[in-house]
Amino acid sequence: MGENANGKPLSNVKEQDHQVEMRDGHKITVRTYQPQDVPAGALGMVLHGGGWCVGGLANEENLCRLMASKLGMTVANVDYRMGPEWKFPTAHYDCFDATKWAAQNASKLGADPSKGFTISGTSAGGNITAAVSHLWRDEKVSPPLTGCHLMIPALCDIVAYPENLKKDLCSREQLPDAPILSAAAMKLFTDSFIPVQERGDPLFSPLLWKTGHKGLPPQFFQICGSDPLRDEALVYERGLREKDGVKTKVEVYPGYPHGFWSIFTNLKASQKFVEDSIHGLKWLLEQK
Repeated sequence: MGENANGKPLSNVKEQDHQVEMRDGHKITVRTYQPQDVPAGALGMVLHGGGWCVGGLANEENLCRLMASKLGMTVANVDYRMGPEWKFPTAHYDCFDATKWAAQNASKLGADPSKGFTISGTSAGGNITAAVSHLWRDEKVSPPLTGCHLMIPALCDIVAYPENLKKDLCSREQLPDAPILSAAAMKLFTDSFIPVQERGDPLFSPLLWKTGHKGLPPQFFQICGSDPLRDEALVYERGLREKDGVKTKVEVYPGYPHGFWSIFTNLKASQKFVEDSIHGLKWLLEQK
């Protein structure tokens, strides 16, 4: 993907695996990426996609390496527990706990959150990113998050769409046979992770967060035009910007399907997506 498509570690970035204890005593792996021979920089969390059921640290290793090498950030890549073995809300609380661990150990990891503290997530990871940002705000955790990076996020399950927004949430119905993420694939993932009756829980559908969205940190969105999840991101961003006074930046990739850049890595649009990720994160760091 992008500038580091061969997937090899970079000589100027130290990678290290940590076994981090979660609230239930279970340990998960958090892999950190620390730029070498530079002053302590911002801290960034990265949460991979995969429908809450597949994927792992390798999904986002290229982004993590670029964040470290291009932006001087120390990055924590979270191997959270997934369905069908681990049901909702385990993944969400794993990522919240891992973010707390990184914040508490920032200096040991070579990071300085006063220079910025971002959280990035793709697809299901974007869903968890949005949830974590709300929990972080509501629990007044210190240091505060200074930016959210949402790539093709799932933000509200279709069974929980609010009546007043249904007219603007059309992309799931418009794109049932979309490449990469079809309605059938989405149903398989969601059914494997969370019962239907729980899908309106704001932790899973953060568009519906009970305490609203005011006071969230600046948000950077990357949205694909032929993605069933497109409208959830557009509606969420519009509300943040127009109603809640949250700073936002948006990049849209018209005609491209969900997660295209990670599969069709040689496309110019894929290279642009990766470059936009770094530029957008740089923008987030400038907003703090």
